Amino acid sequence: MKFAEIDGIRTRYDVVGEGEPLLMYAPGGFDATIEKWSTQGVYAKVKPLENLSKRFSCIVFDRRECGQSGGRVERVTYAHYVAQGLALLDHLKIDKAHLMGGCMGCSPVALFGATHPARVKSMVLYWPVGGAKYRIAGQTRFAEHLGFVQREGLAAVVKLAGESGKPFGADPRGGPWASVLQHDEAFAEAYAKLDVEKYKLAVVGWARAMFDRDTAPGAEPEDMLCCDIPAYVVPGNDASHATSAAWFLRECLPRAEYWDAPVAAQTEEATIPRLVEFLAKAG
Repeated sequence: MKFAEIDGIRTRYDVVGEGEPLLMYAPGGFDATIEKWSTQGVYAKVKPLENLSKRFSCIVFDRRECGQSGGRVERVTYAHYVAQGLALLDHLKIDKAHLMGGCMGCSPVALFGATHPARVKSMVLYWPVGGAKYRIAGQTRFAEHLGFVQREGLAAVVKLAGESGKPFGADPRGGPWASVLQHDEAFAEAYAKLDVEKYKLAVVGWARAMFDRDTAPGAEPEDMLCCDIPAYVVPGNDASHATSAAWFLRECLPRAEYWDAPVAAQTEEATIPRLVEFLAKAG
């Protein structure tokens, strides 16, 4: 694996395969790491990285605050995730790329396309997150972390994250910087000394930015309606990936193709040829 300094944040990345560049925003919620393309739920079944790297240069990375990438305590928004991917393309000297997002990765991909269209050839939005249940669960997770901070303090968060080794999604008490606390001693030392009240404001602001609607979060519909980029939407159907969220993206993106297939039909044999055909056509 390789590392790049992106906006002062250490980013773990890799480039797999050869061909047109495909920047891939990983699934996994708040544990969006390179490995999730091969191990997480539907992605372990469909194997998008393994298959697409036979035709494309797949640029994969740990999203900031996830895995072995670093982070910074601030009010994080989807725009920060867009900036990370954009800077990674710059680091690799790539002017324009296809984008693919899985799960929560769909939100920065849609925003990337809406705000930086000159850098995007096409977008694949695979099982976009969204829906009322997703919003409620996400807000509850942040609230649980804030409650722990209020009761125990930031030093206790550092201790908990180190002992559990779990990311934010697995143990909300550890907070959205849990993964960074586990591998960056300097970050953990500075984190424990932060002003608690200012810290809580950053967390509240992050939660509001991530979970501000009952459909697919990220890009505003008015911006997507003006986005003239080919998109391919594959719907999920569970508490985190409401089918309505995928349909919302299909309605807002003028050049979207929507694969109206039930989850059971989204096999590796059925899915990969569709993705390859779409990307080849859009390229």
